[in-house]
Amino acid sequence: MNSLMPTPPEEAMTFLDPFGFGRAAFDYWRDAVERSVLYMDVMRERGNQYLEHIEKSKPNVLGFEAEVVMDGRTLPRPVNYELMRILPPPNVELDLQSRPFVVVDPRAGHGPGIGGFKPDSEIGVALRAGHPCYFIGFLPYPEEGQTVEDVVEAEIAFLRRVIDLHPEAAEKPMVVGNCQAGWQIMMAASLEPDLFGPILIAGAPLSYWAGERGKAPMRYTGGMSGGSWMTTLASDIGSGLFDGAMLVQNFERLNPANTWWGKQYQLFANVDTEADRYLNFERWWGGHVVLGGEEIQYIVDNLFIGNRLSTSQLVTSDGRRIDLRNVRSPVVVFCSQGDDITPPPQALGWVRDLYEDVDDIIASNQTIVYCVHDTTGHLGIFVSGSVSRKEHTEFTANIDYIDVLPPGLYETTVTSAADRSDAELIERDYLLEFKPRSIEGMNRDVIRHMEEDDTRFATVARISEINLGLYRLFVQPWVRGVMTPEASRLIRRMHPIRLGYKLLSDRNPLSVPLPVLADWVRQDRHPVGEDNIFRTFEGIASDQLTRGLDAWRELRDNATEQLFLQIYGQPLLQAMVGLGGDAHAHRRRPGSEPEHRRFIEHRRDELRHHVAEGGSHEAVMRSVIHVLGGAPTTDERNFKRLRASRAELEPGLNLADFKQLVRDQFFILKLDREAALEAIPELLSGEKAEAIRGHLEHIDHVLAASGGLSEQASKRYEHIRQLFAKAQERVEPADQRQAMAELHADVESGARAETMARGEVEKLLGDKPAAEPKPVAKQAEPKPVAKQAEPKPVAKQAEPKPVAKQAEPKPVAKQVEPKPVAKQAEPKPVAKQAEPKQAESKQAESKPKPKATRKPRKR
Repeated sequence: MNSLMPTPPEEAMTFLDPFGFGRAAFDYWRDAVERSVLYMDVMRERGNQYLEHIEKSKPNVLGFEAEVVMDGRTLPRPVNYELMRILPPPNVELDLQSRPFVVVDPRAGHGPGIGGFKPDSEIGVALRAGHPCYFIGFLPYPEEGQTVEDVVEAEIAFLRRVIDLHPEAAEKPMVVGNCQAGWQIMMAASLEPDLFGPILIAGAPLSYWAGERGKAPMRYTGGMSGGSWMTTLASDIGSGLFDGAMLVQNFERLNPANTWWGKQYQLFANVDTEADRYLNFERWWGGHVVLGGEEIQYIVDNLFIGNRLSTSQLVTSDGRRIDLRNVRSPVVVFCSQGDDITPPPQALGWVRDLYEDVDDIIASNQTIVYCVHDTTGHLGIFVSGSVSRKEHTEFTANIDYIDVLPPGLYETTVTSAADRSDAELIERDYLLEFKPRSIEGMNRDVIRHMEEDDTRFATVARISEINLGLYRLFVQPWVRGVMTPEASRLIRRMHPIRLGYKLLSDRNPLSVPLPVLADWVRQDRHPVGEDNIFRTFEGIASDQLTRGLDAWRELRDNATEQLFLQIYGQPLLQAMVGLGGDAHAHRRRPGSEPEHRRFIEHRRDELRHHVAEGGSHEAVMRSVIHVLGGAPTTDERNFKRLRASRAELEPGLNLADFKQLVRDQFFILKLDREAALEAIPELLSGEKAEAIRGHLEHIDHVLAASGGLSEQASKRYEHIRQLFAKAQERVEPADQRQAMAELHADVESGARAETMARGEVEKLLGDKPAAEPKPVAKQAEPKPVAKQAEPKPVAKQAEPKPVAKQAEPKPVAKQVEPKPVAKQAEPKPVAKQAEPKQAESKQAESKPKPKATRKPRKR
């Protein structure tokens, strides 16, 4: 087949171009033309894919087969959400007794499915771990009158359905909320806390005023646009619908270097290998959906600008307060320093907004765990394969450990086993470790809160309310009067982002020759290597262009930030909107309310009455928590050994009971550590000495799972050993008395048996002449019987007078020698059982006296 580009003979090229620059230029030019043809063909396929995707009635990008379990459109307050059951691949076997996983996708302009986009995703990781998986997705258009509150109630109904479908599961479902779905899940969990197991919120903004200066440009958007009136305008132009493409456009503007050049150049430079990955991602990125105008207005007013979720100021239509302190499930916050859409301060600032210190978190019985990735971007948090294989795999594998963590604030890190000195103690490739943190430390290292910024954002909220009122009064009637549904639909179709997909598709007549040219190129492809000098120049030019766009972005963001700080930092403007330069009246921490303080005091009084209640389980758990409390970190290995040993000691103890045991003992230690430790011997008072030693060995086994203890933890463990030794000293004398009583009962039983045997011997002797004693003596030789029950401690326990009277002493003493038997039946004294000669001579007397056994006689 003829090549697309004519190639001169090699001999001519060597003569004309001895140094090879011309040939390198020609090869690069030919490769660039071929890559251009293939790139345009990929863009054509992207356009066709987009058109095919949006024409579906229920489009999603799930990489797994799924079936609809519950349709939100059938609820009393219908919504465009649905609950789907993920069907496992043929090579995956599910454990129906394990907790279900529910993944909720964000509705922020894109379509559903990113949580199960590929095998290395949140759903893929959970399926491989054997968990039944469910997915909450949505349809492209909302139901009429749909609100955020309706969506939250629908998610609660979906979770109830999942629980009903798995009655054999002992634990509540784990719920994963990505991005905007994170705050929806937290709202639902605050209203119905008993339905939720552990909650993972990945890249989810909950505190919208938070952010580090120079790194959070999106938080200034509301202030620079004058508030939420522009959101209302966009909804009015859409005839009550808000185009999700506008949200996607805002995301793309955050990183113009990637949007305008980097993403496309990556495809062009590696078009032979990147086409499939690019098309798969664009199938989700271009699947724009529509939001209801009332929904987006609620989100912008109450969350993005008002920041009312993290300060417990939201109230439902029926009067219920949405207070995140009501969440009783452990909350895992996963964020990244490389995320410019939801930076770590916005993902974690709600903790500081709600709680004054860690004691406040503990009093609310909450467990908060956060993990901060170093580099990955916003989408990488729940899309990246490397993040799924590392962080999400560890979260899934250790979700039971997270579920029983004592209340408090923890930072978790995922370290590679190969980089640790104790790699032989680690079962998987990575190890999840937990370190207790304080709110002050988290604020210093992550949030970096500034009080004066709160005043500025409170000013923005007031300005937004004023501008929104003016718009609704003067402009909104005119806009609604001129807009029609058909005009709104046309405007959505003409959005620049949508046009970019449609113009490069088969619907454009100019694209007809592209598939033919692309097939021609693929059949005779001439790629150049990385050693081509012109390919190197291409990479350098691309890097320079990227740096230039990044510099422009930083200049834009810095100018926006300074303008925002200057405008909304003016005391005059703050006073005019009614703040007076003080944001605290507008943003009071809910934890300082009197009713919350009364709740804390009531909880403490309740725990004081349970310090000395319980048994060995409480003593062991209290000891382990006390010792590990002195270590700088703890990890999954301690929990696995503790839970495995608990299953051996008490098989009926499920995870919920185990969790309650851990939390109760943690609270008791937190309330009064000294009294809790001093009560350990009392908790062990009903145990035997051998059982106490076994419990201490069990604690040794658990603590040894993570290697050696720190110096402080070793001191605490030594104190625990002393308390267990004290308990053992209390019960050991009682054990000895019980053992002696059991031995006494055995000896009495043997004595009665021997008495019966001697009675039989006397009968035989009475039937035969007295001159034949020897056979009788041999026949009833009781010496083996005496040896069988010859424990030393029995000699003084009983004076068996009846036994001595029943036997004719003189003939039987010579022939049968029952003296050891008489010794066997002496149950009272213990020390002289091993003196058979005294007992034999004593037995030979017809009427023995009680004190005769104390006078040793020689035979």
